[in-house]
Amino acid sequence: MSASRYEQGRFFLKDLARSTVDFAATDQALGRPPPPMQNPAPPGVEPIALPGPVGWTRVRPVPLLDAMRRRASRRRFRPEPMELEEVAFLLWATQGVHRILNPAVSLRTVPSAGARHPFETYVAALSVNGLTAGLYRYLPLDHRLVPLERVEARQLAPRLVRACLGQFFVGRAAAVFVWTAVPARTEWRYGAAAHKVIALDAGHVMQNLYLACEAVDAATCAIAAYDQTAMDRLLGVDGEDEFTVYLAPVGRRAEDSADGA
Repeated sequence: MSASRYEQGRFFLKDLARSTVDFAATDQALGRPPPPMQNPAPPGVEPIALPGPVGWTRVRPVPLLDAMRRRASRRRFRPEPMELEEVAFLLWATQGVHRILNPAVSLRTVPSAGARHPFETYVAALSVNGLTAGLYRYLPLDHRLVPLERVEARQLAPRLVRACLGQFFVGRAAAVFVWTAVPARTEWRYGAAAHKVIALDAGHVMQNLYLACEAVDAATCAIAAYDQTAMDRLLGVDGEDEFTVYLAPVGRRAEDSADGA
């Protein structure tokens, strides 16, 4: 790889882009309306109400220190399905909304630069009691799921594996969480300084997933290696204004399954 590519990557990691931004000229400063906090449900599609976000019955209390000690990347799953309430809890734990302050700001279960929360959450349900196999998108403001495409698990699993560059364990999960970025939400406030903090925000989301999995006897493994075009196509996003940035399979934890960071 050329030195210039390394320099570009290191520039991205530093906070130098901020010095190039005229913050008096951002869309926020110019009084332009912010992008919506979540993408709407397609016309004519009835969202599915989810259990929670209070009164969980399948979520066991786990002391934070215990969850942090046990947290690990796990790529082996038991074949049993997960329950809809458990998936709902993990969705809430990674993007659930506590409070909406105004049309531009929501406070959620994870931190986000400027409270912009630039992600959409997709779920590929392979073996979830209470959900037909297929693709769904989470509506965090409503705590509901939007059905996108019904696909038999035996067809959806190999599509996911191919899009994840052959990482076979993805297809053995009960559900696969995929996060896309909608950069305009953060660009509205930070302009060209938005993109580093979007990447940082993704890390906050994933850490919450790892910790929340400890409360439902689930295993997960963060994945950042995938075929960008294939994953975007699978989700039905355009790859420009919305594109995949992170994903994680989730399933019943096999004993002694910790095998990664």
